[in-house]
Amino acid sequence: MQADETQIEILRFFENRDVEYTLYRLLEEKILAQFPVSRICVQKTQISFWARHPFAIVSLRRAGGWPRHCITLTFGLDYRLDSPRIAQSVEPYPNRWTHHVPISSPEQLDAELLGWIEESFRFTESKR
Repeated sequence: MQADETQIEILRFFENRDVEYTLYRLLEEKILAQFPVSRICVQKTQISFWARHPFAIVSLRRAGGWPRHCITLTFGLDYRLDSPRIAQSVEPYPNRWTHHVPISSPEQLDAELLGWIEESFRFTESKR
């Protein structure tokens, strides 16, 4: 998919969700600045950031008690990350933990979150 087509797909993904779109754009800017080799893949239910493998995924999925306007960042690590910011963690395979973080404000796009994305990037790139 060409860059212009990707941008159109991203706009469609966030149609009528201005708050979520703004949060996504801020996160996208930070991810692409830190990982310029990334490519973006837009699907029906998520937007994935890839190098060799997907290392950060954004969706509009929400669970009960989450903010009304938020995006969900999903990333994988080889251990369960323990933080109050992690809303859900699951281990779909041994030593492969999937973490879900709701993001509802630009302040949450901080160094700690970017550090987790960097860990996920390194983890996914080490997969065979």
